[in-house]
Amino acid sequence: MDSRPIGIFDSGVGGLTVVKEVMHSLVGESVVYFGDTARVPYGSKSKQTVTKFSAQIIRFLLTQDVKAIIIACNTVSSNSIEELRDMFPNIPIVEVVGPGVHMALHTTKTGVIGVVGTQATIASNKYPELLLAQDAALKVYGKACPLFVPLVEDGWADHDVAYQVVKEYLKPLLEKNIDSLILGCTHYPMLTHTIKEIVGTQVELINPAEEAAKQMGDILSKNNMSSNSINPEYKFYVSDSEEQFKKMAQIFLNKPIEHIATVPIEEY
Repeated sequence: MDSRPIGIFDSGVGGLTVVKEVMHSLVGESVVYFGDTARVPYGSKSKQTVTKFSAQIIRFLLTQDVKAIIIACNTVSSNSIEELRDMFPNIPIVEVVGPGVHMALHTTKTGVIGVVGTQATIASNKYPELLLAQDAALKVYGKACPLFVPLVEDGWADHDVAYQVVKEYLKPLLEKNIDSLILGCTHYPMLTHTIKEIVGTQVELINPAEEAAKQMGDILSKNNMSSNSINPEYKFYVSDSEEQFKKMAQIFLNKPIEHIATVPIEEY
């Protein structure tokens, strides 16, 4: 048994969707989470900046003796995964784009898939590239939704304003008759209730966090790194707005957050 924690990071609170899946499916695993709340959102930043910020976070997570890392950020996953794996070759790294692609391929019945994400994720064209490499007959339509992240970060996911914003963003995708919608940002599952109201039952929502947690479990098992601890620990770190993060995390995870601290991440 390897009782070291799994490291998970995101630009803000969105990666809690991955933490929730890990808690659910890898119940004996401890977690160290970092949310870069001082520098959110990542979706409007350059690839070079995103890579730099991510490397700083991974270096911090390594000081916490993590045994593996989940990049719970589609912007990082679609733009910087190759560079980060080259920079940190001695630790397993799971990202979220590949898992989203895997789920979409097994979910779609009509072959018409929508992808919503940050500007950087959609501009990278990573989702269409990977999907079409598996099945050239697919039709894949992407839509950048830059206002989704601030709505979630500000706690407005179920507000009337969120409904109007989501409706406007999803209109062109629904006009393409998509049957599956990849939530290509880990913040977006926090808008699931609102999104479902708009897309109805005819569109399946794909949350890559579920498959990412499964892939992490497979890697740990294959490498004899799994933990079956009866008292796993969950530690949370942020770069700013500690109390706001704690409040949202406790609501979303439905459990008290006992360990949270602010880290000067620029020093790493």
